[in-house]
Amino acid sequence: MKIVCVGRNYASHIEELNNERPIDPVLFLKPETSIIQKNQPFFIPHFSSEIDYEVEVLVRINRIGKHIQTEFAYKYYDEISLGIDFTARKIQNYLKYKRLPWEKSKSFDGSSLIGDWFSKKDFRDINALNFTLKINNDVVQSGNTSKMLWQIDELINHISQYFTLKIGDIIFTGTPAGVGPVSENDILVGHLEDQKAFSVKIK
Repeated sequence: MKIVCVGRNYASHIEELNNERPIDPVLFLKPETSIIQKNQPFFIPHFSSEIDYEVEVLVRINRIGKHIQTEFAYKYYDEISLGIDFTARKIQNYLKYKRLPWEKSKSFDGSSLIGDWFSKKDFRDINALNFTLKINNDVVQSGNTSKMLWQIDELINHISQYFTLKIGDIIFTGTPAGVGPVSENDILVGHLEDQKAFSVKIK
């Protein structure tokens, strides 16, 4: 099982971090060891106290596919969720400056929060989904999947040109503007439309 993450998929987030708008989706991988176990907190790692939250809509692949055409991509997932790509921002900025891979800042143990899974049939239009992240009851991020540069089916098409997608693989589809740091004892709660997807404490 692998996690494929998409970077820079919302123009608002590209602008807030002063990044260049990509021609194609930016992809990176997270290992299975990055997943926070159910009902466990997020522990700020010893190597960085500057950890940012990035809330994202998730897709779970339900069949094996390679070179999946966009018009058939909908057949490859039945469930969606909401999660957080925790990012060691200072380390990432250093790695980007040195033109080095991002994995140490993005793929460390416990860097992937995966919320509850919902049938995509529960939602009217997955290409126009509202989602929010609250910290201590204050909304810090809100987005809508209609603002993606590449929609879910387009992402599946692109990703499958490079990586064979297998049953259980998860795609993090990108984060909107509003990313920021977490602090010890923060409570993060994510909603996908009116459905609560997760709650996690920072330790």
